[in-house]
Amino acid sequence: MGGNYNMQKNIFRKAIVFGIIVLFIGLIICPNILGISDKKLITPNEQVFDLLISSFMKLGHIPSMSTCIIKNDKVVWAKGYGLYDIRLSKKTDIDTVYAVASISKTVTATALMQLYDYGLFDLDDDINNYLNFSIRNPMHPDVSITFRMLLSHHSSLASDTDTWHLHKDYPGDCPIGFYPFLKEYLTPGGSEYYPEVWSDSCPGEEFHYSGMGYALIGLLIEQMTVEHFDKYCIDNIFLPLEMYNSSFRFADINTEKIAVPYIYCFWGYEPFMHAGDIDYPSGCLRSSIEDLSHFLIAHMNDGWYKNVQILNNSTIDIMHSPQFSYDNYGLGWQIWEKQKGRIIIGHSGSNIGVSTLMKYDSSKDVSIIYFINRMSSLLVENMVQKLIQRLLFMKSDQF
Repeated sequence: MGGNYNMQKNIFRKAIVFGIIVLFIGLIICPNILGISDKKLITPNEQVFDLLISSFMKLGHIPSMSTCIIKNDKVVWAKGYGLYDIRLSKKTDIDTVYAVASISKTVTATALMQLYDYGLFDLDDDINNYLNFSIRNPMHPDVSITFRMLLSHHSSLASDTDTWHLHKDYPGDCPIGFYPFLKEYLTPGGSEYYPEVWSDSCPGEEFHYSGMGYALIGLLIEQMTVEHFDKYCIDNIFLPLEMYNSSFRFADINTEKIAVPYIYCFWGYEPFMHAGDIDYPSGCLRSSIEDLSHFLIAHMNDGWYKNVQILNNSTIDIMHSPQFSYDNYGLGWQIWEKQKGRIIIGHSGSNIGVSTLMKYDSSKDVSIIYFINRMSSLLVENMVQKLIQRLLFMKSDQF
């Protein structure tokens, strides 16, 4: 009798969860069917919200998630869900450290633009004036590659190539320095050179998302400051912004707090190693939700966090604006245009064992961030993340 009752109770509970999810998906996809405008969607209370998040995580095979909402330059809500280390049953919170993948580019771009604020270069300068070797697309040898092109992925460096993948995923941190590797990799006749490193397009003509381009930014920072890239970021971004659990180097992070990257298989979750790449300024930042919120607040607040300004207001505006008329990428920042002139900026990130998002809606002065320790690869899983994103923006209306 008791067993049947418990079984019926579990079935009833699952039916309620499924019903809530179906209703929520319906409100998101087709709100007008019920005569409800997007602005009138009712945000779930905390208990229902947590139930939805937990249900979506199960549906999307998400082991853990850290997330926060920022409004009017303050964190108004933050929370961790699930286990960031399944084997050791470690519960996630806002101080859990994740690899943030390509969100790293926003920090790397900020580091370089600090040097712009100091007057060390102009955006349309030839980068060769700041390197100890010359870089040109061999198909366009007379066309300069500028800082603006490099930051906005218009340098004509190709999107990730097979040769680039030969230098990915070292255990922990990549042991290879930017120089002389980049010289050998990018210049004809170099020991690491392959022609497919470069696209056919002329610099400044087309968008090609290049991780190695951001490694080159790291080298430019090192050559202009005579300081290691990761050390520069610690001294000039992380410490001033009180980001004490953030670094581009795995060795600098408290391993007890780092989320394990997972790959999902039919038999369950398989851990993946903590890895470093040669283009680590492009995607190897590790940070917590608490830490990254400080960085995003600075970008939302004209460069200021508390009493520290990391960038000039005018520089922030340049970074958050499209640099070429035919695409929506600023200087290290993605730009998503929405209806009625609404613009959302930020960056997403994805790698083996990680999926991340940072979005700022300037029309509402609200931002969301979330980190997940598993990369989404299937249509259903990507849809789940879009639903989580939508749910977080809906929740922000409560504050």
